[in-house]
Amino acid sequence: MIESHGPASTVQKHRARSDVPFLTVMSGFGGSYLVLVIAMLAADIAYTSPAHFSQALAKPEIRSAIRLTLISCTISALLSVWVATPLGYLLSRFQFRGRWIIDTLIDVPVVLPPLVIGLSLLILFHIPQEGGNLEQWFQERLGLRITYSQPAVVLAQFAVACAFAVQTMRITFDQIDPRAELVALTLGCRRSQAFFLVVLPQAWRGLIAAFTIAWARSLGEFGPILVFAGATRMRTEVLSTTVFLELSVGQLEAAVAVSLLMVVASVLVLGLVRWLGAGWR
Repeated sequence: MIESHGPASTVQKHRARSDVPFLTVMSGFGGSYLVLVIAMLAADIAYTSPAHFSQALAKPEIRSAIRLTLISCTISALLSVWVATPLGYLLSRFQFRGRWIIDTLIDVPVVLPPLVIGLSLLILFHIPQEGGNLEQWFQERLGLRITYSQPAVVLAQFAVACAFAVQTMRITFDQIDPRAELVALTLGCRRSQAFFLVVLPQAWRGLIAAFTIAWARSLGEFGPILVFAGATRMRTEVLSTTVFLELSVGQLEAAVAVSLLMVVASVLVLGLVRWLGAGWR
């Protein structure tokens, strides 16, 4: 192999040496956050033990919270995808007046403090109206209580998770080439036919990603659920509120064990999303 010793080689070596301090500083700042995350997880793992897990899972309250968490997160994620798919498609394919207003409204639940979302839902269902309020309307006509009940858990999760699902589906439709859809329209397909037969089959990875992201976001919700649904054991308790309740009674080991269960679930969900993203690219 012939090595080059000309001016270009000298400049390249100089650049490689001069980049080392810069990359070292950048890695130091960026790595500090990674070290913090790893340290927190390591502290949780070191504090708990298999015995703590078995003791926590033996509690009927925690088993009930796990069951309600799985059910409510799944329902919330399905509702989020159901709403996010048409909304993401419209925002991706069409330009119209007031589009920026819709974009802003979708992002409001993301930037609002969680307690504010829960308080807003609580006020919404209890605003005095002619003939009662929204809560009374559901009770009288559907026999369904919303606030401080299991439906409130799903609604509180959905209010935040749907925003993440909409952004995911919008990005998904942005990445789909619209030419095939336009060809279908020129061949006589209606817009609905082109959507269901051409666009939606290409968006299956985005649908799964939106579902998993909404599910993970629902898993981590705490503030809206605490305010709007409460944290009644064996009734509206989910894993996020379980951590709070266990801490409030001094059961730190059980709280850490439940926290690690949520960490494992989050890692699995994020791994699925990363895999879908790699396959999409």
